[in-house]
Amino acid sequence: MNTTRNILEIDEERCDGCGACVLDCAEGAIAIVDGKAKIVSDSFCDGLGACIGSCPQGALRIIQREAVPFDEEAAMEHVRTRDGAQPRSGDHHAPHGRPDGHGVHGHYGLARQTERAEQAEQAGQAGHGHGHGHGHGHGHGGGHGGCPGSMIRSFAKADAPVFGVAQGPVSGPGHWPLKIRLVPPTAPYLKDADVLVAADCAAAASPLFHSHFARGKVVLIGCPKFDDTDAYAQRLADILATSGIRSMTVLRMEVPCCRGLTAALAKARELSGTNVPLNEMVMTCQGAPAPTPLA
Repeated sequence: MNTTRNILEIDEERCDGCGACVLDCAEGAIAIVDGKAKIVSDSFCDGLGACIGSCPQGALRIIQREAVPFDEEAAMEHVRTRDGAQPRSGDHHAPHGRPDGHGVHGHYGLARQTERAEQAEQAGQAGHGHGHGHGHGHGHGGGHGGCPGSMIRSFAKADAPVFGVAQGPVSGPGHWPLKIRLVPPTAPYLKDADVLVAADCAAAASPLFHSHFARGKVVLIGCPKFDDTDAYAQRLADILATSGIRSMTVLRMEVPCCRGLTAALAKARELSGTNVPLNEMVMTCQGAPAPTPLA
């Protein structure tokens, strides 16, 4: 049943798709779709407004309108599923934190709770928590309840892998666009192609991207953490069904949240009803191959 309540409004004209609001929304109510921030579901938005201060373009504001009630349980389940996280044994609150460990649980729980309250007050929304606000700072240390993909890590240069490239000259992809959602299934460069569906991070993480992972392949890129993987699955299904490609390979990062790319491809083949060969390659955060079969 709809009620009139506080809820986020996004000015798409101002939004530049930077994704800062996605990271700052503990409930997973926002995703980047076609280059713009979108509300995934009204039921995931608590109307507190903690994301507002993260937008450099001033594209976010809290308004009052009719919407379904905030469903915290559904929102947290959505975050857990999106990030590929599993609840820790004996800790049923683990999914409530932000995936980078700065959520309301974990090492910075109380500080983050205070920050969110201050932001809400600045936005004129203080006191609208109605008991579901982010008072879940139970001090479960470490911030490991979410996705390790957002955990800050530094690799010593001396320990970084050094790669030799002996296969000869390499070039860029030779086609455009590259984003999964922007590539039409009828694009001529897809016909008879071996397609690589790569995580956005892969090209920056490894000097081997073009010489090893993408060599001889048509490259499509996406991020399952920020984007709608159901939309990915549908677009990839359309490509599988109509483009005449030879094979499709996923290149994902080793972090759990990147498994969504593999899941989207598996769902795409099911939707398409085709038997196009599917493969999976995994890249470590230091850019090295970590062979893993497609499950």
